[in-house]
Formats: sequence, C-alpha cells, structure tokens
Amino acid sequence: SKPAATAVSTLSVSPRPKILEADVVRFQNNKEKWVAFVGLYNGHPYEIFTGLQDDEEGILLPKSVVSGWIIKNMDENGNKRYDFQFQNRRGYKITIEGLSERFNKEYWNYAKLISGVLRWRIPIEQVIRMVGSLQLDSENINTWKNGVERALKKYVQDGTEVKGSVCQNCGNETLIYQEGCLICTTCGTSKCGG
Repeated sequence: SKPAATAVSTLSVSPRPKILEADVVRFQNNKEKWVAFVGLYNGHPYEIFTGLQDDEEGILLPKSVVSGWIIKNMDENGNKRYDFQFQNRRGYKITIEGLSERFNKEYWNYAKLISGVLRWRIPIEQVIRMVGSLQLDSENINTWKNGVERALKKYVQDGTEVKGSVCQNCGNETLIYQEGCLICTTCGTSKCGG
C-alpha cells in the first residue's frame, strides 16, 4: 500500500524590506517612561521594539514624534542593526542608531519573540492574548508587558469580538474592540489602557 500523503504548510513570511514605516507609542512602566516602535508592513504590525525613553542609554525623542521609519542596517562587522529615523519639525531627518544596543536584553528578546509572531500575520487580538498570558517573574517586566499590549491594541480592527472574555460589569461575553478600547455591546462599559 502507498504511504499516506503528508500535508506541507505553504505559509511564508514576507521578507523584511530594508525600511519599514513605524509608529511611536509611549507608555509608563512602573514610574519610567518607555517607548515602543511598531514597524508596519502594508499597514500591519510587523515588528516591535521597546525601551526606556529618557535613560542615558535610552531614547531621547521629542514628544511631537509619533511616526518614522525603522531601518535595517549592517554594521562594519556584518551584524544586523535596527535604526529609527524620523523627520523633525524643520524637515531634517534624524537617525537614532542601534535600537537593540539601547534596550535591556531581556525586553529585547521578548520583543524579538513578539515580532516573530507578528510577521506571520497572526490576528493581532491573538497576539495580544499571547502577550497577556506570558508568565513573567518580575513586576517590572509585567508592567512592560501591559505597555506592549496597549501599544498593539491600537491595531485591532474596530468591531473585532473578544472571544472567551466576559464584561466585568454585566458578565456577558459581548466585548468588542473599538479604537483600541474594550467595549461591552450589552451594557456599554468600556476599558482602555492596560
């Protein structure tokens, strides 16, 4: 008899272009100011980088900057490097080199993992649920995780149902996303943020 045919997955990830448009999302992690750079591919989140906004080794970014570009470069040793570029109010392009070198390695590694999931175009609400379910030891990384969830919620399509979650006010399983917030379609309760 013939051996059974095995299914072969034909899923593939689009190769990352050298330059991606990016949104800048700011959030608090404990009492520290953090920033997330969300790289977009065809309008969808493709990667996320996060780090301290005002630390000496962190990112100093004018509050007016809400978008820019994440550029993948190679250093002189052939190592990958990600830079963030934005246009200032006078029209000059400002580049912040080496995002990975400016951020805590633990947060960088989690962000790489989340970016890997985003590249496969898994529905963003599933990615948010995955991030929310991470079991992390320190309070600091848990508040970081909440910031990442908030950053990603703005990309959930309005009207998307939240399966498996009930409204804390009325107990019905009728929650939807609207402008990054959870809204109960039964009683109107809304929850925004982390």
